[in-house]
Amino acid sequence: MDSKNALGEFLRARRERVRPEDVGLSGGGLRRVPGLRREEVALLAGISSDYYLRLEQGRDRNPSAQVLEALARVLRLDTSATAHLLSLAQPGRPAVSRRRVRRPEAVPTSVRELLDTWSGHPAYVQNRFTDCLAANALCRALSPNYTPGVNLLRAVFLDPAERELRRDWEELTAEGVATLRGHIGPDVDEPRLVELVGELSVRSDRFRLLWSRHEVRPMLGRTSLLTHPLVGDFELRSNKFEIPGTNALSMVVFHAEPGSRSAELLGLLGSLTASGPTPWREDSRAASHETPPERNLRAANGEPSRRDDRQDTSSETPPE
Repeated sequence: MDSKNALGEFLRARRERVRPEDVGLSGGGLRRVPGLRREEVALLAGISSDYYLRLEQGRDRNPSAQVLEALARVLRLDTSATAHLLSLAQPGRPAVSRRRVRRPEAVPTSVRELLDTWSGHPAYVQNRFTDCLAANALCRALSPNYTPGVNLLRAVFLDPAERELRRDWEELTAEGVATLRGHIGPDVDEPRLVELVGELSVRSDRFRLLWSRHEVRPMLGRTSLLTHPLVGDFELRSNKFEIPGTNALSMVVFHAEPGSRSAELLGLLGSLTASGPTPWREDSRAASHETPPERNLRAANGEPSRRDDRQDTSSETPPE
């Protein structure tokens, strides 16, 4: 990531994904790069080629809203991606906003109490970097990675058990990366984000590809397709809610369609959970390899280190 030229990186990545025929141009001839040429984008947006080049190279950082909206039309951006483009070019945004002091994120006590009362609905709380901060017992029964201190995006990409659990892994990973980028906005040099993106870019080819595409999506609910080792295949719907008065924390709540087979299986999983410790696989390795920020999150929430809970497996490296 180049935090000094986030606008230029975004424009270049999205330009390369638009085919000439998508915007009424001939796709013939030899092209050195995929997608549109810079001069084609400039022509269609009604600006000079030199000015557009300056935007991509980061030599002009204050384009007007009219120019950005014209570029959004040419690049076929949806509403969320257009809003992201505008946020990358906000003039006069205080630099201190990118250098916020990292403070422990506290989940309100009332929210923790609410999670625990939902015995029939898996639910958890995460921050904007997808660190899990709190989860109820039924959510931990879905996956041991729903544990305070675990980064959920990291687990999905690096933990083989998560890939086995999720039949829609390809779609989930694409949505997760696009939602992370949209949630972070222009603050691409946040230390926590830089650390997370750096690690995943090194260890996961798929993450590196998805991050380079600069896709942006809002935080929405979805339907998860799961293959659980105890109850088999079922589907869960989820909804996400921002928690007012917090540092961009959100609560995710799962539910099954009433009266469905999935609802029966979720109830079965709940009964297994109520009878004792979470009955799940204990070889989920991404969760056991906590980074320092993850251990700090556990400590901030009064949770023991996962290394204290099980045998140290730090010599292992989870395959991609």
